[in-house]
Amino acid sequence: MSSAWIRAFCLSLPHATEDVKWEKDLVFCIGAKMFAVTCLEPHTVSLSFKCTPESFAELVERPGVIPAPYLARAHWVALESEDALSRRELEPLLRTAYELVLAKLPKRVRDGL
Repeated sequence: MSSAWIRAFCLSLPHATEDVKWEKDLVFCIGAKMFAVTCLEPHTVSLSFKCTPESFAELVERPGVIPAPYLARAHWVALESEDALSRRELEPLLRTAYELVLAKLPKRVRDGL
């Protein structure tokens, strides 16, 4: 897994955008709301994303997956290394993150996409 693959996958989702925030984080959004974040520089966390409460509880039990700093209360997890989850496991999780954020957008924002 690489940040190039993550970027390509996230931007393949309808109306997804990217932005660099906090000088070193590549943030993927739908309707200006984040659904995934990856670090552009070496860091203790390689990727963070939103998940369901059930997935959150399951994922943080796995080695290399932790509650995301500052965002755990909103059910975000963070991968401590790129190999914590396989690409096959990560694709549906990133798609779910996107769908969770999309579903919470105000109707007028969703209609404008």
